[in-house]
Amino acid sequence: MTTSTHILASLLPLVDDLSRDLPEAERYRRLLEALRGLVACDASALLRLEGDELVPLAVDGLSPDTLGRRFRVADHPRFATLLASDEPTLFPADSPLPDPYDGLVTAEPHLDVHDCMGCPLHVDGKPWGLVTLDALEAGRFDTADLSILRAFASLAAATVAASERMHGLQRDAESFRLAAGQAPVRRLTGRSSAFRRLVDDIATVAHSDLTVLIRGETGTGKELVAQAIHAASSRANRPLIAVNCAALPEHLLESELFGHVRGAFSGAMTDRRGKFELADHGTLFLDEVADLSLAAQAALLRVMQSGQLQRVGSDREHRVDVRIIAASNRDLADEVRAGRCRADFYHRISAYPLTVPALRERDTDVLLLAGGFLEENRARLGLTGLRLSPEGQIAIQAWSWPGNVRELEHTIGRAALKALARMGRDKAVTIDTADLDLSIAPAEPAIAEAPREANALPLRAALALYERRRIEDALQRGEGNWAAAARELGIDRANLRRSATRLGIG
Repeated sequence: MTTSTHILASLLPLVDDLSRDLPEAERYRRLLEALRGLVACDASALLRLEGDELVPLAVDGLSPDTLGRRFRVADHPRFATLLASDEPTLFPADSPLPDPYDGLVTAEPHLDVHDCMGCPLHVDGKPWGLVTLDALEAGRFDTADLSILRAFASLAAATVAASERMHGLQRDAESFRLAAGQAPVRRLTGRSSAFRRLVDDIATVAHSDLTVLIRGETGTGKELVAQAIHAASSRANRPLIAVNCAALPEHLLESELFGHVRGAFSGAMTDRRGKFELADHGTLFLDEVADLSLAAQAALLRVMQSGQLQRVGSDREHRVDVRIIAASNRDLADEVRAGRCRADFYHRISAYPLTVPALRERDTDVLLLAGGFLEENRARLGLTGLRLSPEGQIAIQAWSWPGNVRELEHTIGRAALKALARMGRDKAVTIDTADLDLSIAPAEPAIAEAPREANALPLRAALALYERRRIEDALQRGEGNWAAAARELGIDRANLRRSATRLGIG
């Protein structure tokens, strides 16, 4: 088969896909699959430009946590170089520019990338993102590969445009934008079915004015959900005012929420607007609403019902138009039964209840979230690269995360400091299981010797540990012969290698 015929045969399925209604993830997976059929490489990625960041939409041959990272272009000169050119770029093997994917290639996670090339994608004449290819051996790519990539880029741009048109895709930054000056510190990130259900709930209720009660364990990201609801609502260009009810002393609550006039109490030197007035025509977020006293609930209920309030010390009525979003890590129905919450307040505050799933219910989202925290810590610490070892990836998937996303964030932050102290700044820093300091039990032998004890682990972790033990046993019986181990396990040798890499088996 000639080169041109091979290229045509590889690209024809993509042309056919242009007229098909495919899920975004599947369309982009096919795109990278076709690319790797054209150019031999160890890893490829499709990234979308969102503001000053590049967000991975699909990866092939890269660590799963890559999908959770957001690469700030200014921090990655190779990405900046690719975006600045209209043509594909092949970096010299000895380029001094650090590669964002060093240590993230799953085929050999301990090796750095040696060959790198990529090209920008344009949609409607504007830069949309990048396609990148990487190899672990120097000299893998040549000028012929650049020509192939140039031909591929046009069809890739058409694929992206088709996906934009057929699915109405919008950048997450636009979908979950906050009012000007209120950019979120974190973003909602995930791909699990539990996460998608949450996103569907947000989309359903955002455009209404219903009061929303966000339920969920501590650390699940309830405030992020409130931000997303506000940002997708018709009030997005108005303020989102947050109040931590648990932090408000009882004697200051009414003043904080409704405001006061000069002389209303000792220390009231001037008139002051409360949170309700500050949030007029916008959204008021009441966090930890279960901590409000019964008296505070009654006062709040009156304003919610009538839209009118009085500042402390004043008889004058002020009318406000405020949407309320509340959050609690306690079940308010239980609080009603216990006499700590008014029934009428509960029914008013929970017009649309939704639940933020715990991290242990979100399947592999833990790796995506970890990827985002790794990239944040890499930038904060000024490192060229920060990654999780394969054993570290297994460890974070095995942990139950009682503190949820907040615990994961702090764990990655501590582990990054420990790994940096251990390895220094001379090369990309790798976080090992010891740096994570997660007490995961039972140990691996317990999985094989006493399978019933595996019930103490989450299902995915138990399966990963069992799979690792089976592979190691097969390799031991085969005296390290991968082909023999693959035959014994009934899988392809290449798939066995990929599984071993994912599970941290050398």
